[in-house]
Amino acid sequence: MTRRFVDLSITLCNDVVSDPPFMRPKITYQKHGETMTEMQHFFPGVTAEQVPGGEGFAAAETITLTTHNGTHLDAPWHFHPTQDAASGEVRPAITIDEVPLEWCFQPGVKLDFRHFPDGYVVTAADVEAELARIGHDLKPLEIVMVNTAAGKALGRPDFVNVGCGMGYDATMYLTSRGVRVTGTDAWSWDAPFAHTAKKVAETGDTSLIWEGHKAGRDIGYCHLEKLHNLEVLPPDGFIVSCFPHKIESASAGWTRAVAIFED
Repeated sequence: MTRRFVDLSITLCNDVVSDPPFMRPKITYQKHGETMTEMQHFFPGVTAEQVPGGEGFAAAETITLTTHNGTHLDAPWHFHPTQDAASGEVRPAITIDEVPLEWCFQPGVKLDFRHFPDGYVVTAADVEAELARIGHDLKPLEIVMVNTAAGKALGRPDFVNVGCGMGYDATMYLTSRGVRVTGTDAWSWDAPFAHTAKKVAETGDTSLIWEGHKAGRDIGYCHLEKLHNLEVLPPDGFIVSCFPHKIESASAGWTRAVAIFED
């Protein structure tokens, strides 16, 4: 038996548009000969030529970013201070360092929603229809990922405005069946803000803001954002690994999400 891996993560870099301007990451690169000042703390007086290989100390990078840059896993704390109201026992929302590890290594399911227009809000009926189309019976703890039009728009100036989003009912359809990790290749699990803002302005209904995220108030769950390569995945038949970086009391953690196939 052989094991095959498909990388589901975007590359964190300076030049590819994956976030709004105010929250884009900044990476400063240092080559081997540019870190001799740091080396002097450990080996005073040693020159770059004297270091084995004669090329200096070590390459290094300094990064300024948020926990929501790159492919990352959002914890329930990101959505709301509390979770699980639907059970009748409201409790504090868990942070990323409290997410059960078993949630992050489970069979994966891909729902193909690339045909929905930008800004469309996916319903529970849409989810049910797609599961029927692919012939999949949803099981607790499966990791459900939605493939949207945003998957092919990474790097475009309008990336954050591309793709459909998951509504409250669609999210609750999944979490009420035991799903605890979901994911999207779009910037957000919800419909892009540019489209939601128009609807709120037209209707005055502010409950439309982040309705998919806010479903976490009723059933605590996590979701992956800015996934990649979902279009190459089959509907099921693979494992998803998406363990988040362990950041104390944080709302999210970066992850190298991977699909694993046993051939």
